[in-house]
This record gives sequence, C-alpha cells and structure tokens, in this order.
Amino acid sequence: MQRKQLAGMEIPIDEEGQVIISRRLLNGRSISKINGETVPVSKVKQIAEILIDIHGQHEHQSLLYKKNHLLILDEFAGNKIIPYLQIHKKNYKNFLELKKSLGEMETDEASRKKEADFLEFEIKEIEEANLIIGEDEELEKQYRKMSNGKRIIGAAADSFGQTAYEQNGAGEQIGRAIRNLSGVLQYDEGLEALFGQLSDIDYLLNDFNRELSDYMESLAFDEAEFYQIEERLDLINRLKAKYGTTIEEILVYKKEKEERLLALNDYDTYIEKLHQKYMACEAELLKNAEVITNIRKEYALDLEKQIKAALLDLNFLNMEFKITFAAAQMTEYGLDDITFMISTNPGEALRPLGDVASGGELSRIMLAIKTVMADKDAIETLIFDEIDVGISGRTAQKVSEKLALIARNHQVICITHLAQIASMADSHYMIEKKVENSLAVTTIRALSEKESIEELARILGGARITEAVLRNAQEMKELAACTKKY
Repeated sequence: MQRKQLAGMEIPIDEEGQVIISRRLLNGRSISKINGETVPVSKVKQIAEILIDIHGQHEHQSLLYKKNHLLILDEFAGNKIIPYLQIHKKNYKNFLELKKSLGEMETDEASRKKEADFLEFEIKEIEEANLIIGEDEELEKQYRKMSNGKRIIGAAADSFGQTAYEQNGAGEQIGRAIRNLSGVLQYDEGLEALFGQLSDIDYLLNDFNRELSDYMESLAFDEAEFYQIEERLDLINRLKAKYGTTIEEILVYKKEKEERLLALNDYDTYIEKLHQKYMACEAELLKNAEVITNIRKEYALDLEKQIKAALLDLNFLNMEFKITFAAAQMTEYGLDDITFMISTNPGEALRPLGDVASGGELSRIMLAIKTVMADKDAIETLIFDEIDVGISGRTAQKVSEKLALIARNHQVICITHLAQIASMADSHYMIEKKVENSLAVTTIRALSEKESIEELARILGGARITEAVLRNAQEMKELAACTKKY
C-alpha cells in the first residue's frame, strides 16, 4: 500500500526498498533530499504523512474535539466503511450543488426576464464572433510576422548577401577554394576526402541561397490583411476579458449560459426536473448515511471494548468508557454526532471526555487509542514526543510496557525524560545542545550499554550519581529486558 502511494507521488525508492530523507541547513537555506534527489519541503511533508505517525506532547488535546472521535471510529472501521464514505462525500457534494441550483432558480418573474435578456445578449455576442479553437494562436503568429516584416526582410537580405556567390560573399570564397584544391588533387589522394567535404558545403550553401531567395520573394506586406488580423485579435481579446482566458473557456461559458437560458424560458418544467433530482439525491444520501451509521455502531462496540482494556493496562483501575451516538445535521461525514464518554472514578456518571480528563489522563487515553489503532495502522513508524507528560511512578511503568507492546509490530521512536520509558528502549540515543564558536549546535549519538545505564542513572538521581543509583538503573534495564520477552 505504501509503495503504491509513493509510486503515485513519484517518490524514488532505492534498490533495497529504502526511503532516506535528509535535510541540510546551509547559510540560512534548507535543502531537503529523498534518496539523494533534491525535493521541495512540501513533498517531504507528504511522504512523512505516509511513512510516519507523529504524536506530539500536545496532540492529546485533539481528544477535546468531538469531530476527532468520529475520525478515530472511522479509522478503526477501516475498509468496511471507506467505500460508503467515498460514495457519501460524492453524493453530498452533488446534493449541495442541486440545493444551490434550486435556490438560484427561486426568483420572481421580472428578475428572470432581466436575466434572460442579458443571457441572450452574451450568447449572441459570442455566436456572432464565430470563434474557432486555435485561431487566436495562428493569428498571433501572423501578426508577429507582419508587424516585424521590415526587420525580417533586412535580416534575410543581409544573410543572402553574406552567403552569395558574388561580391566576395561566402559562396564566392568557397568557389575559389574548390578551384584551388581541384588543381592539386592529382598530387595527393589524401586531399580527395577534404575536397568532397568542401563540395558538400558548396552544394548546401547553394541550396540555402536558392531557398532564402524564394523566401524573400514570398514576403509581402498587405496593409488590408494586417488590419483585418489586428481587428480580429482585438475582438477575441475583448471576449477573453469578458468570458474566459481561452477560446475553449469562452465556448464552455456560452454553453453554460445557453443551458441557463433554456431553464429560464421553460422555468416550470426545469424546476420540476431539478426538484426531482434533488429529492432522489437526498434519498440516496440518507440511505447511504444510514448504512454508515450502522457500520459505526457495529464497530463502536468493539472499539469501546479494546480502548477500555488498553486503559486498564495504563492504570485506569476504576474507569468506564463508552461511545455515544446522537443525531446531527447532514454533513460530508454523515448524520452522526459521536462522543467519547468516560468516568475515571467510582460512582461518577459518564461524561464527555473533554469535560473530565486532565492533561496527564488525556495523554494516557491517547496512548491507549494509539495502541488499539496500531494493529490496524499501515504506518510502520510511530514517533511519541513526550507522551509521558504529567505521569510518573507505576503509571509511567505501564506506559512503557504499552509502548514496548506497540514496538513489537512497529518502529517506535520516543522522546522522553522518564527512566521507566527510556529503559524499555532497544536502542538509546542522547540528544544534546552545545555552544560552539558562539553558535548553538545540536548533536545526536547512540549510547553504548554502559552509557545507557549511566544516562538512566542521571535521570533517576539528578546531578549526583551514586553507586546505588547506578545499581537501580542497571536493575531497571534488566527488568525491562525481561518484560519485553513476554
């Protein structure tokens, strides 16, 4: 699937199936490359959306908006709902266009008469021009040629004189050269090839002079013809200014206005047909929207169950979670108003997610959703930028275990300041910012096993790292390794 998408975007893929994205900053300019080929930043953004799912430290705030709950459910339903959503969006667009057309036709008799008269004027003006597709380009060529006739004749005459066979022209000079060589050919056979080349040049120049002479004789300036061309171009350009930038667009405009005039002249019949189309489109829209709702309700039960299980794994011990449905006005997404409802304490009623959860809880809820969606997600690389914000202790350990679970089938890159999460990583990198020669320089390097333990100890113990803290870091790494085995 990803290869197909990349091929459609003309993204180069190397022989090993790798896509290497690089960015270089040089003198304030940014140069982006994909597998060695320079590309615009917009293309890097496009490919990143296909290959990488980035979850920033504030992304959990998106859960506060109910429209995102609908998008999450639709993503969970996947291929089952996609065809119906595509049909619905197409029908909804058609429905809006028909509704707009009906609104435009609801005018009084006087307004229709005024509009019809104006349409007749526009249509007549275009018809009388008798436009032919492509004639403007041909006329412009002729106009350029005729308006520059004197320059063309002068240049051609000079060229003819410079290549002529008289008055010391190139042709006369070549003729002398031929006569000179022909007089010594008998003394050296090696000259025959050169003599042949010179003779060929003489033939070509002779042909050129004859054709140039014919061209010059064909040049004639007809003032009446020039005036007609100029007048015709002025007419076409006036029509372009009013009805379209090309003759094709002008003719399309004329056709649209003819259809509109026909509708105005047969108003009652047109309105009836338009209304029938509108009703049929609305019925089809409602029918397909009902199918979409039923699919969503079917998958909502499974999504509820999986999110709840994932939340329990993240230390939400007395929690209830439910996806509720309410009727909404028709939109491009259907008729459903979907809300994630949650209760995080015993005895509390279910309430909308955005009204209940704190920042730290939202972060964990988002991780739970990511965990559930990871099994259905074709994107192989997930980046979590400080998703551990607002959590610590046992909860942080649960988060690290969940990230390790996702990493079994995906590449997970996590930026963190928590030792519990860092210890679970298969590879550990240190990102540092230093000042060198009055410039801020950011570096990244892979840590060895020993360096990884020391960094965990620094996170755990702060500025002063004792032997006890180092042993604690070592034990944390060993426990993490055991956890990942199961």
